[in-house]
Amino acid sequence: MPLLFAVLTVAATALGGIVALKAKDRLHLILGLSGGVLLGLVAFDLLPEIFELNTDTFGRVPVVMLAFVAGFLGLHILERSAGVHEPPDSDYGQHSHAHTRVGWLGAGGLALHSFFDGVAIGLGFQISQGIGLAVAFAVLTHDFADGLNTVGIMLRHGNDRKHAIRMLAADALAPALGVVSTLFFTVPDSVLAIYLGVFAGFLTYLAAADILPEAHSRHPARLTLVSTGVGVLAMWGVVAVVA
Repeated sequence: MPLLFAVLTVAATALGGIVALKAKDRLHLILGLSGGVLLGLVAFDLLPEIFELNTDTFGRVPVVMLAFVAGFLGLHILERSAGVHEPPDSDYGQHSHAHTRVGWLGAGGLALHSFFDGVAIGLGFQISQGIGLAVAFAVLTHDFADGLNTVGIMLRHGNDRKHAIRMLAADALAPALGVVSTLFFTVPDSVLAIYLGVFAGFLTYLAAADILPEAHSRHPARLTLVSTGVGVLAMWGVVAVVA
C-alpha cells in the first residue's frame, strides 16, 4: 500500500507541473479544494491521533503542540528566506527577483519538503492503515500544488523550461523516495507523534498562508469557498470511512 501511494505522489506532482505550464483557468477551484482537504486532515485526523500517541507536556503545553508550532513557523521562515512556496503567477513574480540561484534554492526546498511528505505517508502506515490512507490522500492533494510551485519558481527566477522540467522531475520523485525510506526503519509512537505534529504544522501553514490565499486571489468567487468546503467535507468522509 505505501508503495502504491509512492507512485501516485509522482503522478500528482507531475500533473501539477504540467498544469502550471498549460491550463490555469480553473486552478482556483483546485487550490480551494486542496486547502480544504489539508485543513480537514489536520483537524479530523492528525491532531486527534497525535494526542493519543504522545501525552507528554513541557511547560504545561503538550509536546505535540510545540512540534505543531515549530512546523508552522519553520515552513514560514523557509518560505520567507527563499521564496519556497511563492505561488505561481503571484505578485512576487512581477518584481525584479529573477535570479536563477534563488529559483534553484526555492525548488530544491520544495523537493526536500516533498521527501518528508513521503516519510509522513510511510510513518502514517506504520501507525495504522487508516492514518496512512488519510495522510496519503492529503499529501497527494498538495503535491499537485507543489508541482505548480516548482515550475512557477524556476520560471519566475530566470530559469528556462528545460531546467524547470528537471526540477519538477526531482520534486516528483522526492516523496516516493521518502515513502520507500520508511520501509527500512521504525520509530517509537511518542517520537512519531512529534514528527506528525511538525507535519500538521506544515500542512496548516500551506493551507492558510499559501494555498487558500492564492486560490482567492486568482478568482475571488463564491465557488472557490464552496470548493474549500467540499474539500473539508471530503476529508471528513475519508476519516469516517477509514477509522
